[in-house]
Amino acid sequence: MNNHELVLVIDFGGQYNQLIARRVREAKVYCEVVPYDVTIETILQKKPKGIIFTGGPSIAYDDDAPSVDPQIFELGIPVLGICYGAQLTAHLLGGKLEAASNREYGKKTLNITASDHPIYKEVGQETTCWMSHTYHVTSLPDGYKVIAKTDHCPIAAYANDQKKIYGFQYHPEVVHTPKGSQMLHNFLYEVCQCKGDWVMRNFVDSAIKSLREQIGDRKVLLGLSGGVDSSVAAMLIHKAVGHQLTCIFVDNGLLRKNEGDMVEKVFTEQFDLNLVRVNAQDLFLTKLAGISDPEAKRKNIGETFVRVFEAEAEKLEGVELLAQGTIYPDVIESGSKHAAVIKSHHNVGGLPEDIKFTGLVEPLRDLFKDEVRAVGREVGLPDALVDRQPFPGPGLAIRIIGDITEDKLAILREADWVYRDEIKNAGLNKEIWQYFAVLTGIKTVGVMGDERTYNYTIGLRAVTSLDGMTADWARIPYPVLESISTRIVNEVKNVNRIVYDITSKPPATIEWE
Repeated sequence: MNNHELVLVIDFGGQYNQLIARRVREAKVYCEVVPYDVTIETILQKKPKGIIFTGGPSIAYDDDAPSVDPQIFELGIPVLGICYGAQLTAHLLGGKLEAASNREYGKKTLNITASDHPIYKEVGQETTCWMSHTYHVTSLPDGYKVIAKTDHCPIAAYANDQKKIYGFQYHPEVVHTPKGSQMLHNFLYEVCQCKGDWVMRNFVDSAIKSLREQIGDRKVLLGLSGGVDSSVAAMLIHKAVGHQLTCIFVDNGLLRKNEGDMVEKVFTEQFDLNLVRVNAQDLFLTKLAGISDPEAKRKNIGETFVRVFEAEAEKLEGVELLAQGTIYPDVIESGSKHAAVIKSHHNVGGLPEDIKFTGLVEPLRDLFKDEVRAVGREVGLPDALVDRQPFPGPGLAIRIIGDITEDKLAILREADWVYRDEIKNAGLNKEIWQYFAVLTGIKTVGVMGDERTYNYTIGLRAVTSLDGMTADWARIPYPVLESISTRIVNEVKNVNRIVYDITSKPPATIEWE
């Protein structure tokens, strides 16, 4: 879809691989993550301005270690190896790799021995870096020189300026390497000679042009959930082909307070989209009756969604293309040899094979979530949609422990509404990555007025995170927690106790079910 200058990130299974890609894009250079067994032919077709090797858990000289075709170093394309990538590069080119006598992990002082080197422009002679390794390079290939070291790592960075091949034993992409973004910027601009054309305004223009070319005069169907990804995808396609797009919004009755009406109003009144709202609340409640197991809930909701979507799609004539709000992390994970299934239902996934479409339209498949939000602002979506928190496909069903009833949904909606209102009033809504209420299914004794009560306990969850892969519990100030608790107990019937979840991910997940 895009015609931007490109840097390839070659994936060796490290934990920070997507973060490297994000850092490159933050420097306004487009990049793609590809597996380590990418062919030389594919690399040449993509015409990258530079290549970055990621970290990884393997030992470069092991027989079964992930590797690359050594011809990659003869293409004349600059290469930067990070951690395992640096070790593999040195190993393949004739250097020596050994287990370190002092394993380095955590923050270390990096002494730059070649402070005038372009890759260390505006870094200074000494800075902090993040190390995480057991093995390190002890002897460099011919033609290579040391450009930085630490107390325990005499070759913390190396270079061959003639071939434009570099290695960092440390991780420049993490925040614990404060000048790391500058180092990556220097690789991109000083070494690879990038111009920096990856800005969201350019993406929107080129995406609309590409969508018009791909769709032509055909009709497109999109399952709109009201989430950030499907909403931004809908707006891009609408800007490209107008009323050739029809969106089906299945209101499953498991949304938060007033959300269904808000989604309908935004897209029909503000933007004049073809929107079909299907009010299927009763059907979903019937299908969920008596089901307590979280996976069974997810499966049931997913299957019911598919049936409702299918029935509505069949009413439309001449629709050839299916659009989805797939984003780049989904693409990377689905292409990974080691991807694990954590949860079964992913928003609008799993459409039936018997709905016949001649093509798939995925305008966001090159973007990370923060880039999707930036596009949303560019195309004029309101903040309420652009800044919408991650919300699971099964909705409130997995925030109710136990079986689902209309009464429980009503209690949770009101408690969640109060919680979100108080977080917004306290000015914390932009600081906390995700926050929501959970109906725990636990009833406890309480006293309200002069009467003993036996009512529900509401759990509050709030986390800080970059991408949801890891998360820490948010330190909400006590006065704000007190205000939230007081309001929920006073305003929401059948609730007499509030608890706050102070568990990080891992070991817990963000959602309770």
